[in-house]
Amino acid sequence: MTTETNWQDELDAVNAKITRQGSDVRQLKKDGADADAITEAVEKLKQLKIQADAIREEHGSSEGEFNRKAFDDLILRKMFVVPSFEIHGGVKGLFDLGPPACSLKAAMIDLWRKHFVLAESMLEMECTNLTPENVLKTSGHVERFTDLMVKDVDTGDCFRADKLLEDVIDELLEKNPTMSTEEKEDHLRVQRQADAYSPEELDALLLKYDCKAPSGKPFTPSFPFNLMFKTSIGPEGTSVGYLRPETAQGLFVNFKRLLDANQQKMPFAAAQIGTGFRNEIAPRSGLLRVREFCMGEIEHFVNPKDKTHPNFPSIAEKELVLFGSDDQLGSGKTKTMSCGEAVSTGLINNETLAYFMARTQLYMERIGMDPARLRFRQHLKTEMAHYAADCWDLEIKSSYGWVECVGHADRACYDLEQHAKATKTPMLATLKLDKPQEIEVAKLKFDRKSLGKAFKKDQRVVSGALEALAEDWTDFEPIATALEADGTATVEGFEITKEMVTWTKTKKKVHEIKFTPSVIEPSFGMGRILYSLLEHSFGQREADEQRCVMKFKANVAPYKCAVLPISSSPEANAVVDEIAADLMDSDMATRVDKSTAALGRRYARVDEIGVPFAVTVDFESLVDGTVTLRERDSMQQIRLPKDEVTPLVFAFVHDKITWEQATHKYQIVTVAEGEEGEEAAPAPVAKPAKTIVVNTGRARFSRPAPSN
Repeated sequence: MTTETNWQDELDAVNAKITRQGSDVRQLKKDGADADAITEAVEKLKQLKIQADAIREEHGSSEGEFNRKAFDDLILRKMFVVPSFEIHGGVKGLFDLGPPACSLKAAMIDLWRKHFVLAESMLEMECTNLTPENVLKTSGHVERFTDLMVKDVDTGDCFRADKLLEDVIDELLEKNPTMSTEEKEDHLRVQRQADAYSPEELDALLLKYDCKAPSGKPFTPSFPFNLMFKTSIGPEGTSVGYLRPETAQGLFVNFKRLLDANQQKMPFAAAQIGTGFRNEIAPRSGLLRVREFCMGEIEHFVNPKDKTHPNFPSIAEKELVLFGSDDQLGSGKTKTMSCGEAVSTGLINNETLAYFMARTQLYMERIGMDPARLRFRQHLKTEMAHYAADCWDLEIKSSYGWVECVGHADRACYDLEQHAKATKTPMLATLKLDKPQEIEVAKLKFDRKSLGKAFKKDQRVVSGALEALAEDWTDFEPIATALEADGTATVEGFEITKEMVTWTKTKKKVHEIKFTPSVIEPSFGMGRILYSLLEHSFGQREADEQRCVMKFKANVAPYKCAVLPISSSPEANAVVDEIAADLMDSDMATRVDKSTAALGRRYARVDEIGVPFAVTVDFESLVDGTVTLRERDSMQQIRLPKDEVTPLVFAFVHDKITWEQATHKYQIVTVAEGEEGEEAAPAPVAKPAKTIVVNTGRARFSRPAPSN
């Protein structure tokens, strides 16, 4: 145990160094550092990664190996997820959800709405997928989602330029194993900086390395490729639009109406769940990186000077696994800490952010995610947007490693301010004061002649911006300081001079305070969560690894119960239909299997799609009206009256009762392993079974259990 702890500590320390070095590399590129400095930093990062790989290879992993082959086979064979347009060759990054995954996703979304929208009294919207270009220019998406691309002049096929450069250098080195170390390092230096070159530099390097298109001709000059799907709105083709890359913008532009719908009360939250689109250049890792995806976003609008949350005490003691930025750069280890402690120590910026992090953790636990494979990682300063106050990603561990699935960002006032500025629409909320307050303001006097001469038709925009700042001296003070020190200051992109305005610092009694709200945004990648849940739920029977089982919680399972007859007689089928109809009348999806396959095989079928309970109608059912109910994970069975099946399964699905509690109320029956049956779970010692059900190749019957 000590040895394992020591090597894990060593690996954590190296991972922390990798994080620090990666942050340094990003900062160097952001600052436009010279190529040699970037190359040196990248080489150091590469050596650290080699060191970490060596530690893993030497000691191996203490976790059980994930059987990807069996998992992938099950997911495809049972039609959880299939490639879109498969018979036409398929398209990378596009997948279809089959019946089980469709039901699973619907249950996840239903619980998401109940857990967040209903429980928090959020205002839900459904906004259009098509978004005009000016909206996404305002949000920064038009400029943000770009990579350098080149084209094959003959076919028109597009390629990512930096990846082409990396690949052609790999091919060169592979073909020339005797190349001198010095020359090899020169090529590797170019390769490591591939994503940092300008379009002109990339074009020159592709020519230097004789990188040609599949047609054999040189590529076109590189050009920026926007990862959003572009389209035109209307038949004229003059109005440019995009398929939305996120759902949030629809909520931001509707802020004023949402505030009215909430009767001007603050704080409040709006939510939306729907489809986002991203034209990924190299989709990979199954559902983790796709071109069309479901996402759920919450925008919680709050006073920037008061980010407390009224329900914070309810989750203050909830413990989360936190991977703070200091720990990423230092020890490389996570900390388990209560939300209350994390906020009081300043690790998490504010109560509202911590509240939603805790609620997200509770949601994940509620749908059946493994808590041991969940953590919250804080963004490093080099990752965070300049306007953000704090950001934490919920990461879920899968066979692909730690994957970001839910982002939690304190986006400050940035989004509403950008849209307000672009549309000249005030995005303000009002705080009503219990008692009037005296605040410091600036009383302005404009030189209209100077303003008109300098700004002409924009003079009202400039004066309006100054008057808005003057409502609070703390906002106006930097302008006043700049004008006094330098004689000029910039307001809303306009340069004003000291001659244009004079001011006096004074006090004013106010009954209300207007402010631009800050936004706390939890953003859920439902596709990634769905995939992670599939992995976390996958298992294989200890007695037979060929038998796979999806251990979904009953509340999200695609089917809640299966109903299986032991006999194909009309009498047995009538009981099956009666029980199935009763279950479905209570809104519980039910799987009926009247096939002639052996009972054990039918149990295995429903196990593979995650059905948590199975009712078996046997010969005894026709005599006394009782049936057996099988629990998937333990394979235990209880006998109960058929009329009590629906209320019991309903209680299981809604977490009103556990299986263990049910075994104390109902008699456990032990199913012997018959000719084509399954290995049964033993009855609890404290409560011996009074009957035993025996399977044979021809039938199934009950008989008294042998006495001890």
